Amino acid sequence: QVQLVESGGGLVQAGGSLRLSCAASGRTFSRYAMGWFRQAPGKEREFVAGISWKTWYSDSVKGRFIISRDNAKNTLFLQMNSLKPEDTAVYYCAATAGTVTFTPSGVDYWGKGTLVTVSS
Repeated sequence: QVQLVESGGGLVQAGGSLRLSCAASGRTFSRYAMGWFRQAPGKEREFVAGISWKTWYSDSVKGRFIISRDNAKNTLFLQMNSLKPEDTAVYYCAATAGTVTFTPSGVDYWGKGTLVTVSS
C-alpha cells in the first residue's frame, strides 16, 4: 500500500512558476515508477510526466516542466515553468509498480490532487 499526498498548488499568473511535491508513505517508494497526471474541468485525466530510470513528458509540457524524485525522502516533484492558462487543472501524483504508465487505468495508487490555476 502506498499513500500519496500532493502539495504546492495555487494561483499563479501566466508565465509564472510553481513546484508541486508529492510525499509518499512506505519504504518501497524507490521501486515504483512515479508520475503526474492532470484533469481540467470537463476533460479527461491526462498524463503530464513520468519518472523511473528516465523521464517522460507529454508534448504539451515538454521543455517547461521538470519531474524529479528524492528516494531518500520519499518525495516526487514537478517544477512547472512558463505556465499557461491551459495548464489549469487538478494535478495528481501517481505510483505504478514496474514501468511508467501513460494512461490513468494503469496507475496503481493515486493522491487526492492539488489544484493549479493559471490566470491570463
